[in-house]
Amino acid sequence: MTTPVCTYASQAAAPVPSSYTRYTSFSSYVRARGPVLLRTARSLTANPSDAEDLLQTALTKTYVAWDRIEDHRALDGYVRRALVNTRTSQWRKRKVDEFACDELPEPRVLPVADPADHRVLHDAMWRAVMKLPDRQRAMVVLRYYEDLSEAQTAEVLGVSIGTVKSAVSRALGKLREDPELLPVR
Repeated sequence: MTTPVCTYASQAAAPVPSSYTRYTSFSSYVRARGPVLLRTARSLTANPSDAEDLLQTALTKTYVAWDRIEDHRALDGYVRRALVNTRTSQWRKRKVDEFACDELPEPRVLPVADPADHRVLHDAMWRAVMKLPDRQRAMVVLRYYEDLSEAQTAEVLGVSIGTVKSAVSRALGKLREDPELLPVR
């Protein structure tokens, strides 16, 4: 029966595991390119802590795919793409602060205004609108009472959108200066 003279000789001749070489090459890449990649991550987020988390997540994805990446000269592009994709996934999965509950919360009850005061305000507003020139009055009514967009108002009246914008602006200025509406402010 023969016994091996040196038990470590057979172990030393064994190839180094690939996970070790992967780790060393990955860690040297991160040490060399980490600051540049962190600047890229900071440009994608507003918070420096979020940028560090984003980079950590992207580097984790890169490490998992390290053996599948054929051209290690293009690693920066791979990590940048992982940064962008990760950030996009994060904002798509925004948290919604809605919780199911057994009872519906009571709606806030606003103080009930006197219907007579409401009617007085309504009448004063219409009197002020009726003082406007016909064209401005038509545009204000279509924009704010009929709730049409500027483009729709322009189309109905056969004028340009710029004309609607300027005429409505002048009309609102006149309404702000109307002495009958001053107590409302």
